[in-house]
Amino acid sequence: MTQPKPEALLPISVVSARSGLAVSAIRYYEERGLVNSPRRVAGRRVYHRTVLRRLAFIAAAQKIGLTIAEIQAAMAELPIDRAPSPKEWARLSQPWKERIDQRIAELEGLRMSLEDCIGCGCLSMTACGILNPQDQAAEEGSGARWSGRRKSPEA
Repeated sequence: MTQPKPEALLPISVVSARSGLAVSAIRYYEERGLVNSPRRVAGRRVYHRTVLRRLAFIAAAQKIGLTIAEIQAAMAELPIDRAPSPKEWARLSQPWKERIDQRIAELEGLRMSLEDCIGCGCLSMTACGILNPQDQAAEEGSGARWSGRRKSPEA
């Protein structure tokens, strides 16, 4: 690994400001091996400017819904000292596209289901595919059995 030029090094405060992440988040990602600080200047962490692309990569992965462990696995295929190339990005992001397509399909189904249950409020209506799929609440009796619950009993 070649040593970065001093002007290519950014203090953690600048990385934080430019990435929009808290300093603590950057340190957390460093602890997890997702980014690295090549050295310290006057006892303070400094990062090569390519860390900004790695942090953007992490943010994109999190928006898609990947866990830190999944992001670690993807980034383990990349050298730690540089940002992913367009070819590497395309290869790593391909499975994410499938995940996005699945989420889009789920959201479209949810949108269609909303028309059936807006305003019903009963939570045990047999047609409610959102709050009471397959009329599971009917097994517990009549009325709003799951009112206030965040998930069904089987979830």
